[in-house]
Amino acid sequence: MAHVLRRHLRDLHSLGPANNDHLSALRVAVSVAVPSLALLVFGRPDLIIYAVFGALTGMYGRSEPHQLRLTHQAQAALVLLSGVGVGIFLSVNHLHSWWLVGVEAVLAGIGSVFSDRVNLKPNGPFFGILALGACASVTTSIPWFAALLIAAASAAFSIAVGFGGWVRGRKWQPGAVRAAAPLSGVRRQAAVIHAARYVLAVGTAGSIGVLSGSGHPHWAMAAAAVPLAGADLPSSVHRGLHRMVGTFLGLVLVAVVLLPVPWAPLTFFPGAEAAVLALLVIIFQFTTELFMTRHYGLAMVSFTPVILLMTQLAAPADPYVLITERAVETVVGAVVGILVIVLVRRRAVRRQPPS
Repeated sequence: MAHVLRRHLRDLHSLGPANNDHLSALRVAVSVAVPSLALLVFGRPDLIIYAVFGALTGMYGRSEPHQLRLTHQAQAALVLLSGVGVGIFLSVNHLHSWWLVGVEAVLAGIGSVFSDRVNLKPNGPFFGILALGACASVTTSIPWFAALLIAAASAAFSIAVGFGGWVRGRKWQPGAVRAAAPLSGVRRQAAVIHAARYVLAVGTAGSIGVLSGSGHPHWAMAAAAVPLAGADLPSSVHRGLHRMVGTFLGLVLVAVVLLPVPWAPLTFFPGAEAAVLALLVIIFQFTTELFMTRHYGLAMVSFTPVILLMTQLAAPADPYVLITERAVETVVGAVVGILVIVLVRRRAVRRQPPS
């Protein structure tokens, strides 16, 4: 056990191979920047949260040809917009606490089956349930359809950015499809067990968050989903550890920005806090995507400020409470996710020999 733990700790210091990560990061940054800056110009930085979740569509299909990326990102947009839409519904109808836990746990299972069926990359329904919890936790200050429209327009723009390079002369490939195996037989059984693990992990983590009195139980639920995206037990533990370490380091950045200390960046821009936070969200989303496939922990160092800063824009809160709850809920969720992985094993699916 100690040997395994040491190996995981060594992995915290190693980077995966580069694969044009800067291009993917630039596409995602542009997808986030344009709608976010537009909302900032119109004086509605509180709505950036919806634009960002729509723009996360650009994180999918990063290494695929344009034709297949178009399909992949359309599938991802369905997951993200479903999460945003359900979250807005819960917010508008003031359905929080146990309602949020139950609905998010069920949709995590449904999202898992869909993700396995269409082979989403990044794996699993993580970003969809993250969007659900985040949108449910803030007050929707505009009509529900307007908030959903912002997310949908942002997703559409993100897809257009991802497909834009095709215009330079690439040919359409008739019959090209994404690699996605039908869920039948043993594969269906494995997908059902995997979905049950999502329901159990997300529901348990959320329940702990509610019972503890946390104001953000959805953070624990999202963190619980992270290890489940691993292909096996070692990679699941790896992702869970990276999630915790990356989040703690990311919270240091959040503290530097938000806490009222003399050197905090916001003290140098009195009256322009919203603009500074919006710009930081864009910058941190760029660095998130830059490391997403090379080092998950480093990606979380940047993604943690993205989530907290846009949450602060939508629903300002005490930074001390925000940072503390994020740290606690991340540990709770990641540990629950790892325990579920250990306790509920899914049946291995053998690869079919080529015909």
